[in-house]
Amino acid sequence: MRLDDVVITKAIVENFCKKFLEYSEMDVAIAGAGPAGLCTAYYLAKAKVKVAIFERKLSIGGGMWGGGMMFNELVIGEEGKRILDEIEVSYKSYQKGYYTADAVECISTLCSKTVKAGAKVFNLMSVEDVMLEDENICGLVLNWSAVELAGLHVDPLTIRAKYLVEATGHPAELVKIIVKKIGPKLFTSTGDIVGEKPMWADRGEKEVVENSKEVFPHVYVVGMAANAVYGSYRMGPIFGGMLLSGEKVAKEIIAKLKKQR
Repeated sequence: MRLDDVVITKAIVENFCKKFLEYSEMDVAIAGAGPAGLCTAYYLAKAKVKVAIFERKLSIGGGMWGGGMMFNELVIGEEGKRILDEIEVSYKSYQKGYYTADAVECISTLCSKTVKAGAKVFNLMSVEDVMLEDENICGLVLNWSAVELAGLHVDPLTIRAKYLVEATGHPAELVKIIVKKIGPKLFTSTGDIVGEKPMWADRGEKEVVENSKEVFPHVYVVGMAANAVYGSYRMGPIFGGMLLSGEKVAKEIIAKLKKQR
C-alpha cells in the first residue's frame, strides 16, 4: 500500500482536535503529570470521572524517572506498596518497612494504567491562568509550552472543569497563579503559599498525604505541591506518600461529584 503524507497529517490533526474538543469541558482538570497527578487521574478515571491532565513537558511522569540522583531505583514505604500491587509493579523488600522498585517500570506502568483507565493526557501544554465565572474558578487557561518558551505573544485557549488539581510539584505553579491573580485567600494558615521546608522524609511522607486537600474553592493540591503550599517538608526519592496523596484527593472529589449528581 502506498502511503499518502497528507492523509497522515489529516489523521493526526482531525483526531487530536476531536480529542481536545471532547475535553474542553470535564469534571476534573489536573495541572501536572507527575506521579501524584497521574495517581489522582488514575483513581478518578477508574470511577468513570471525566478527567484530563495538562503537562508542560514533552514527557510525563515528573521526577520519578530518575529515582534518586539518577540512580533509577526508588523507595516505597509500607503504606504505599498496596498501590504498586494494584497497578502491578514489582518491588523488593530491602528491610522492614522499606521496599525498592525500578523507577522506569514504576512510572511507565502508572502512565499506562492511568491512560487505560480512561484519563486523557495532553502534553506540551502550559497552564497560563485560571478561568473565572461569577468570581468562581471554573477552568484553566492553556497555551502551547513552545509559545511560552519562545516568549511569543499568542493568546491562549480555555477549558472548563468542575474541579482543578494542582500537581505541578515543588513550584506549585497553579496555586501561585491563583494567589497572584486573586490574592492570598488560600485555606492555609496564612492565606498564602507557606513554602516548602528542608528534607525530612519521615515527616514529609506523612504530611504530604495530610496536606493533599482543597486549598481554594474547587481547587485541590496533591504531591509536593501540597507540602510546598501548606509549609511542610520534602522527602526525596521515596514515593509512597505521593501516590497515596493522589488516591486521597481522588476519593474526596469523587464523593463531592456524587453528591452533586
